[in-house]
Amino acid sequence: MDAIFKGLLILTVSFSVLLSGCAYRMGAASRSIPGGYKQISVPVFKNRTQETGIEVGFTNALILEFQRSRIARIVDNSLSEVAVIGQIDSIQYIPGAKRVAGDQSSGYLPNGTVIATEYRILLTVTVKVVRQADGTELWSGSFGGERTYAAPQVTLAGVNSVNPLYNLSARRQNIDIMANDIMAEAHDRITENF
Repeated sequence: MDAIFKGLLILTVSFSVLLSGCAYRMGAASRSIPGGYKQISVPVFKNRTQETGIEVGFTNALILEFQRSRIARIVDNSLSEVAVIGQIDSIQYIPGAKRVAGDQSSGYLPNGTVIATEYRILLTVTVKVVRQADGTELWSGSFGGERTYAAPQVTLAGVNSVNPLYNLSARRQNIDIMANDIMAEAHDRITENF
């Protein structure tokens, strides 16, 4: 029994020594901001589109990603070593899956009426990491996203239009979801160690 115990002890110690070697690391690689900075600021994104107010969702989503990861501390712009600057470059709404009235399913619409049954949202965003001391750009990347949502439908007799509040609400909800997804990707790409 002592021989088995000694053998297991030697095996455990040997395995521990192997794992503690300099070149071996368990788990995910460490992440950091380019340059190793620890205090960052995230100013409100610039919005180059006609869709007002969406810059707040993108800014908050990126701040939340940094708070979750704890890779860097979010501080006021005057105290930060680097600024993570974002810009929403473009947004497009493309109607899709059109339906032409005149068949049985759209009996309340005039013949020849064309209705979009869904919309695609296409977004492009640029994010840069800039050193505050001298304005040097340390990292930049461009991100795109796409999402589809159902268009409001005409269902009652005598109704010739769709609910514009639904359309605005669905559009904003989908943009917020895209902001979270795109900023999670931006955070991961900024903090990659190459």
